[in-house]
Amino acid sequence: MAERIEQRLEDRIPELEQLERVGLFTRKEIRAVLRKASALEYKIQRRALRKEDFINYIQYEVNLLELIKKRRARIGYPFKKDEIEHSILHRVHSLFNRATGKWKDDVQLWLSHVAFCKQWNAKHQLSKVFSTMLAIHSNKPALWIMAAKWEMETRLSSESARHLFLRALRFHPECPKLYQEYFRMELMHAEKQRKEKKEFEQAKMDLGEFNYCEEILNGEMARIVYRDASQKIKGVEFQLAVLSIAKLFDFTQDLQKEILESLQTRYADDPLTWDYMARRELELGSLQPTENTTKQKKVSEMAQREERCCAVFDEAVRAVPTEDMWKYYITFCLERYNRKTNSEELKQKRLERTLNVFCKAHESSLLPEALYKQWLQLLLDSSLSEKAVEVAEAATRHFSQSVETWQMRLQVLIQLKRDDVTQCFEEAIKHVKSKGTLPLWTLWVEWSEGTNSKEDTEALYQRSLHATAPAESVTMKEMYLDWTYRNGGYKKVKRLFTSLCENRPFSLDFFRKMIQIEKEQESCKMLHLREYYERALREFGSTTTDLWLDYVREELSHPKGKPENCGSIHWRAMKMLQGDLVEDFVSKYTLLQTGHL
Repeated sequence: MAERIEQRLEDRIPELEQLERVGLFTRKEIRAVLRKASALEYKIQRRALRKEDFINYIQYEVNLLELIKKRRARIGYPFKKDEIEHSILHRVHSLFNRATGKWKDDVQLWLSHVAFCKQWNAKHQLSKVFSTMLAIHSNKPALWIMAAKWEMETRLSSESARHLFLRALRFHPECPKLYQEYFRMELMHAEKQRKEKKEFEQAKMDLGEFNYCEEILNGEMARIVYRDASQKIKGVEFQLAVLSIAKLFDFTQDLQKEILESLQTRYADDPLTWDYMARRELELGSLQPTENTTKQKKVSEMAQREERCCAVFDEAVRAVPTEDMWKYYITFCLERYNRKTNSEELKQKRLERTLNVFCKAHESSLLPEALYKQWLQLLLDSSLSEKAVEVAEAATRHFSQSVETWQMRLQVLIQLKRDDVTQCFEEAIKHVKSKGTLPLWTLWVEWSEGTNSKEDTEALYQRSLHATAPAESVTMKEMYLDWTYRNGGYKKVKRLFTSLCENRPFSLDFFRKMIQIEKEQESCKMLHLREYYERALREFGSTTTDLWLDYVREELSHPKGKPENCGSIHWRAMKMLQGDLVEDFVSKYTLLQTGHL
């Protein structure tokens, strides 16, 4: 192994001598490079190879190349690149080849080699890398697309790109992304040929020796790709993706028309098709020239375009009366309403249209639950509070089991300071199952804290503890404890804490809250703190290291604490903690003892 490493280091000598001779590196720096290279070589020649060693070696060589590049620019010396950079590049490629040969499944390693080749313009080497990588990772469409794009955009070889796409489609015959990029590539090829032909014609050159097929110039190859893909890939999303690509090229009107006809024929019942057809009315209007038009005329034209869109949507909800269809319609209306405009008339018209569509969807019983919230917000923003109350009530009739819908209605009533808030809370609790009602109870007690008397709020807290599921009652206990301390003082909260401790479950924050309350008192008693810590440790001592450490810290820092108890606490912690927590506790306890924690 040593002989091999010595040989590799000797192979470096010519390039290092050149670096010193031309003044890019000093002799001291050359020695440092040799020492570092020697250390890195030994690491990659071991029997048990590690990927990190190869990555570090490659990174070192790349940094060296960057340093040479900067120093060349500084002293203005562009010569001897074949003797210096070429050998380093060759070595980096060799390292990458060894690494990817050893760890073939690491895609990131392959992509790093690709990026390096692109950075240093190693086209011939990159072609080999792509070839090897695709042979191993033929199951990843993204890699095929990357290789084909490089062939098309960098090497300007549409033939090679087409060959790669066809090979990829043999492995992935139903991959939408592959077909989309293949379709794009064929259109790019057609556009490139059209530009070439136009330039030759402008230069009045004889086109006899150049064979420009009219069908290819008109995108016939892309049409073939589209038709083949349409037979294998179903769904509106693919059709729309292909159509959006075709729109990027100004010679694809016939192709766009074919895709559009196919979309309307094959997917007439899909809401997404109708959504596209409706939104298309906006684009069709924007294609007309708008120069020398007044502001009023522009507003009028925009209003007409939106009316045409809504006419299509109206037809859509009659033809496809589904929740999704109404959702697309409402989303469009909200988008238009949220667009900025200086015309109050247009903004008002958009608001009226949006509210009207919400109302129609609701009357059809096809308004999704999530959209009721947006409807209510729009009504409240428009100062239509009575209508908002009606809509909130209707929403809870439709979705009587939904906590979110009841919460939404209650928030509206609270915001409007209505008198029937308590009645609505009672109704909500009656309709919704006990499990999952925590958001309603938290909202109720928070509202009660600011509105009702202390007695009523306390009764509500007591009721919530019995009404919520055990896991949810934990949060209510924390809130109850906090509210009692704020409104009743220390003695009352201590009695409440003792009372609440009789019924499990608890949370760690529940105990921490009581510990914090005790520490805030002027006469903080260590006896009480020990009681709270002991109660907490009975519940969470086997799963929480920080609780034990806080207990130790309290004994050490409190004026009435007993440092001699720390040994006993440590022993108990070692007995109670489970698994890796023991090791974690030991290391933190040691840091605490030495004053580093």
